Amino acid sequence: MTDLKSLLAPISLFVKELDLTKPKEAEDALNRKWPANSAEIATLRRSALEAMQAGTICNKENAGIKFSRVLKPEHDAGGTSIDAVFMKDCSGPVHTHTKGEVCLCFPTEGTPTFDGRGETWVVMRAGSRHMPTVRNGAMLILYWWPEGAVEWK
Repeated sequence: MTDLKSLLAPISLFVKELDLTKPKEAEDALNRKWPANSAEIATLRRSALEAMQAGTICNKENAGIKFSRVLKPEHDAGGTSIDAVFMKDCSGPVHTHTKGEVCLCFPTEGTPTFDGRGETWVVMRAGSRHMPTVRNGAMLILYWWPEGAVEWK
């Protein structure tokens, strides 16, 4: 199994340099560097799914949503917290991305969407608020919060 944390480090360093007040530009930059169909993302996906199956990520559960912290900001190369969540046809808790959020979505069953979007990078603007929702299947989502900044409802 490829070490998940080592695969996340270059992404974290890249996320640190993105302007998350401009989500479209940030998504474009992420998609240019790591397209959903790239070998690097395929390796990351495989490693994340193996970690979930082994119980090293997404090993907590609340209301049918499985989740875990992968790295705290002080242990991440880019100073972000990296979390993992597994959702199947459900919504999570409302929260505000005080410094933004970068999500990488991996469909695992059906043709799921995360907030209306499929397998892709999703960037939430700094200061934005949402109720994360997966419909039409199941998804494993990795997400980066700069400096771990988030406000729960």
